[in-house]
Amino acid sequence: MALPPEFHEIAKRVNNWGRWGADDEIGTLNLITDDVVRRAAATVTSGRRIPLALPLQQDGVQTGLIPGRVNPLHTMTSVNAELFGPGTVATSDDVVTMGLQAATHWDGLAHVSHGGRLYNGRPADSVTAHARAAFSGIEKAGPVVSRGVLLDVARAQGVERLDGGHAVTPEDLDAAEELAGTTVGEGDIVLVRTGQVQHYLEGDKEAYGFPSPGLSVRTPEWFHARNVAAVANDTLTFEIVPPEIENLWLPVHALHLVEMGMPQGQNWNLEELSAACAEERRHTFLLSATPEPFVGGTGAPVAPVAVL
Repeated sequence: MALPPEFHEIAKRVNNWGRWGADDEIGTLNLITDDVVRRAAATVTSGRRIPLALPLQQDGVQTGLIPGRVNPLHTMTSVNAELFGPGTVATSDDVVTMGLQAATHWDGLAHVSHGGRLYNGRPADSVTAHARAAFSGIEKAGPVVSRGVLLDVARAQGVERLDGGHAVTPEDLDAAEELAGTTVGEGDIVLVRTGQVQHYLEGDKEAYGFPSPGLSVRTPEWFHARNVAAVANDTLTFEIVPPEIENLWLPVHALHLVEMGMPQGQNWNLEELSAACAEERRHTFLLSATPEPFVGGTGAPVAPVAVL
């Protein structure tokens, strides 16, 4: 089924192709300049560090719904092996097999295509089984460090967790921005809290995945207008599932990754951060969130840390 006219109208308004040159492969991460990082560093007052990643474990968030996206399988390859003879120093090694988007991760710009095109007009068939992503591989992202802004949509709505059918709208983001007492600006990384990850933390993986609150197809224009560098949230699907427009699956993925060139993150645990921001009455912080540099990867795990 072809994408509807509404999608293409939004795509035209948020499109960033050529904005940073025809050869650009990192999109909105260009907005994280040295000045932006210096201002981000200035937000640190207490030095309090809050981890935002879910544990990498075999009983992870994946349920088999997406083929090949497997939870980490952790295997020991050697245990206390005395490589140089009895009584010498012993080592233990291990190996992991996992989907790069299995747990807390960034989606890279080659993760999604539509109409046969990736970000900046690159051909979708440049992603191949053997060469992987020839353009905009996740390793191109480089160091991702900027000012983080928590938009606690759930708290702004006066609830612990949004309902599964809640589409986060621009109006919801406005309300969360008002609660935060700050203005989202150029080069910021926005973290949108819905509270959905509570289901997973409570042991209910099925409820975590479906139905899920998430970002509305109307929100990409909100982020585009503010020149946001990247967006992440605390859900498995990032956008609302089932979709708000019948049969229009993953439109926000396509608008962010393909049209805007803006990375998006999923499965971020924002619960401790939400409590800390409410306690300290601040919602901005230094965010370190560099993806693992898998060459040609369409996404990568990340262990983000918010420093208050």
